[in-house]
Amino acid sequence: MHVERTHHVDASEPDEAGMHEYHYEYDIYRFSDGVRCLTARSYVDQPGEAHFLGIEFRGKSRLLVDRDMSQALFLSASEYLQAQGKTDLRWLSGRGNGYETVYRA
Repeated sequence: MHVERTHHVDASEPDEAGMHEYHYEYDIYRFSDGVRCLTARSYVDQPGEAHFLGIEFRGKSRLLVDRDMSQALFLSASEYLQAQGKTDLRWLSGRGNGYETVYRA
């Protein structure tokens, strides 16, 4: 599994006092096995959390589905994030429930 981690800051322009209307700082993780690529995000102010955002398979992106959680890439990515201190893992299912908990066996 190949892992790529990039750091991002999304913030509004500062006002006269130097304050931002919004400011998000996070890391994006990309886990790849050569065919599939999982994407996850972890906000700096929530260091114990990570959220799986989606999967790309042969150039096509989609949301995760239940069966993806049993695939080797997902299991390896989950283990990697846990080793990085991300003990609260969630995934975006698209079922209208927002982020759902990743349950470990």
